[in-house]
Amino acid sequence: MSFVKDSVNRTPIVDTVFTIVEKANEAKAKYGDDAVIDGVIGSLYSEEGKLTALNTVYDTLKSLDNRHLAKYAVSFTGNPDFQKDAIDWVLDGNSNLYKEVIATPGGTGAVGMTIENCLEAGQTLIIPEIAWGSYALMAQMNNLNVATYSLFEGDHFNVEDLKATCKEVMAKQDRLVLIINDPCHNPTGYSMTDEEWKEVIAFLNECSKTHSVVLINDIAYIDYSYRGFEAKKYFKNFDEISENVAIVVAFSISKSMTAYGLRCGAAILLGKTEAVVNELKIVFEKSARATWSNINNGAMETFSVIMKEKRQEYLDEKEQYVQLLKERSSLFIQEADEVGLPYYPYREGFFVTLPMDNQLRDAYHAALMDNKIFTVKVNKGIRVAICSMPIRKVKGLASRMKEILDQVQA
Repeated sequence: MSFVKDSVNRTPIVDTVFTIVEKANEAKAKYGDDAVIDGVIGSLYSEEGKLTALNTVYDTLKSLDNRHLAKYAVSFTGNPDFQKDAIDWVLDGNSNLYKEVIATPGGTGAVGMTIENCLEAGQTLIIPEIAWGSYALMAQMNNLNVATYSLFEGDHFNVEDLKATCKEVMAKQDRLVLIINDPCHNPTGYSMTDEEWKEVIAFLNECSKTHSVVLINDIAYIDYSYRGFEAKKYFKNFDEISENVAIVVAFSISKSMTAYGLRCGAAILLGKTEAVVNELKIVFEKSARATWSNINNGAMETFSVIMKEKRQEYLDEKEQYVQLLKERSSLFIQEADEVGLPYYPYREGFFVTLPMDNQLRDAYHAALMDNKIFTVKVNKGIRVAICSMPIRKVKGLASRMKEILDQVQA
């Protein structure tokens, strides 16, 4: 006798991040913080080892009337001010497409909602082979198959393998739903070039002649791009989509506002015609109502107050951490190059990932922990969270990791 539906996967979830967080904390308690390298958690930390919580954000949140924090949002699709501010902030004037916004619990809500409502059970979701693990989990929980495309060809985005994967899936079903996590890809730190985006959009337009196409652009880390607002100019390429292509931009206040626990984000719906966007909006509205009902009103109001009254203050404070992240990553990359430690093409972002097959990865991960270096296993690699490591611990880390890698491979 079973108490859950027959089609659901009953395999217990294995959290590859928080399990290692516990091991890292145990090592710190035993050996002291200075003896341990903790490159696990994917949140931004200060040089003092404290979780970053931007003062501009939390001073604004705490200044709101208690009743604003307590009440429901104006609509289950989000407050109108928040919806407008999310479009203005994310797209920064770089798109003339039709637009609608559904407030979501973080970027996760935006991605999950799209997967759930745009594919039928038994169909296939297309994701990068090196990716945030929850993409595949979302597919599993919706009884979907997963097809993966190779992320890199040499030091650039593997557009050709993306095309090949899409064509294979198109032969089996009447639609395409694919995820591109860009810029500041998790976990490699790659950002696509404008030319790569142009080629992707041109290809999706070709696909749309016979299939409906939904592109999920997960931009969770965009506001920590080293290029500032320049990083948002690629959205202009989206204006070239055909009428049979829809784009859902998954925006995360969790990352942008260092508000991981407030669970607020947005699904920004883009289409060439109003009809395309409205179809998505109607279904997504009902899905939101049926799933989470309402998004954190205080989080949405905080975002809107900052956008209207404290935008420059927020940008100035955030920029200090962008520069800190850049300093950390530059040091790690420089030292990795000096000692010959391989890594996937890195441009910007929270993580650097070392490439290797999964058998070597498992042995290497265990050896790193034996040497009090804690990282995260991803498909075909080891993820190093430079976002949470002070510079003093980044210094010399690549050399240590190379020595351990050589020992494992010997």
